[in-house]
Amino acid sequence: MPLITERVALARRGANDKVICRMASGWAVMGDVQFLPGYCLLLPDPVVPSLNDLDTAGRTAYLLDMARLGDAALQATGALRMNYEILGNSEPELHCHIFPRYATEPEQHRKMPAWFYDWKTATPYAEEQHGELRQKIAELLQASS
Repeated sequence: MPLITERVALARRGANDKVICRMASGWAVMGDVQFLPGYCLLLPDPVVPSLNDLDTAGRTAYLLDMARLGDAALQATGALRMNYEILGNSEPELHCHIFPRYATEPEQHRKMPAWFYDWKTATPYAEEQHGELRQKIAELLQASS
């Protein structure tokens, strides 16, 4: 089963511990790693191959949810800005990476895409360590709906 399809299936069953909340277009989830605290993703439900496979209403809902999730993560983290990336090259199903970017990042990373971080040694998401931030993002999303 493709990764995004698997993660959405887990979210539907209440078995994805990284779920922030259900949104109109899909699922807001924390990233598997947290090298940038507050890194999250928006997974569409139902899963589609790309943004181009959604009709106008679906695109509108997805992109609005993406911005709302970014607003909430920005407010919860106090980050300098948010980066949004929809790629699909490795996982060919629609999903958006939402990266908080910080003024305190190491100089060699600050102006580069988040993909230049070492993902293999990055801090994995752990509810004990990141759950409070996940909950704060969820509360901000709830308050803005």
